[in-house]
Amino acid sequence: MKSILITGAGGFIGGFLVEEALKWGYDTWAAVRSTTSREYLKDKRIHFIELDYDDQDNLEKTLNEHNAEYGRWDYIVHNLGVTKSTSYLDFERVNHGYLRALVDALQATGMTPEVFLLMSSLSVMGPGDEKSYKPFLSTDMPQPNTFYGVSKVKAETYLQMVENFPYTIFRCTGVYGPREKDYFLMIKSIKRGFDFSVGFEKQMLTFIYVKDLVTAVMDALERGPLRKAYFISENQAYTQQEFRKIVCEELGKKFVIPVTCPLWLVKQVCRVSEFIGKVTLKASTLNRDKFKILKQRNWLCDTSEARRDFDFSPKYSLRDGLREAIAWYRNAGWL
Repeated sequence: MKSILITGAGGFIGGFLVEEALKWGYDTWAAVRSTTSREYLKDKRIHFIELDYDDQDNLEKTLNEHNAEYGRWDYIVHNLGVTKSTSYLDFERVNHGYLRALVDALQATGMTPEVFLLMSSLSVMGPGDEKSYKPFLSTDMPQPNTFYGVSKVKAETYLQMVENFPYTIFRCTGVYGPREKDYFLMIKSIKRGFDFSVGFEKQMLTFIYVKDLVTAVMDALERGPLRKAYFISENQAYTQQEFRKIVCEELGKKFVIPVTCPLWLVKQVCRVSEFIGKVTLKASTLNRDKFKILKQRNWLCDTSEARRDFDFSPKYSLRDGLREAIAWYRNAGWL
């Protein structure tokens, strides 16, 4: 039986990765903290392990102990990361620093897996072509314009610098699905009768349903070439209006007021929200880093290499995924 370690297992994507790994019959290990919620990690087949990325000696000690009793993991999916924070230093510490600490510890303890898959982000590419809306290509140079994107690029670069390390990188677009909270806020707003969009220029959005993403992860672990980065997205882009139309139809909502916020206003709102977050020590969804992401007009990307290398083929259209997600939100009492 193949064994797998999933870091960041208590998060939205992490929970689905654990579920998918169990479906594939892997001996599944979830890396969590003592404070991590295990609400969606209740399957008795799950093994738990706590890794201290801030203490290199302790991290290596934990890995050595695991290796002595169970052996190395065949696969590791590094899903641990920070997407919002009251301090931009957290992006560097967690997204880059923790990745580096884990990779170094794996090598030092002889625990290098067959495949180490890093969950990165399309944000590493930066704004892209916002005139002709040319999709990002695998040959394009990352040019991130956010602290988040920079931290992810640094993590990718470190993997690429480690000689012969068996990595795969997933540059994911917007991930949505049951239990996800950011897109849920958009859906909740539409249910209340308002749909807020940013800027007056055309914006092309891309998405990947969480179940398609985790299936792609397992396919890449089993069949994908090593030392490559892939864009992961549904093979279609949508405008904000198309997103709103689908959500309205799935909610049975007949009348919604579209509100387009000018960029200057959104920028000020993000500044204020960030300030409040720092004062309250609670990370805000809206901040100056997030503004650059909201401002971006082109999220198209070329997924042909993933289709060719491990037969990446999303099963869910945005409509299918939103229908399933909305049903979950309703059943869970979120809507």
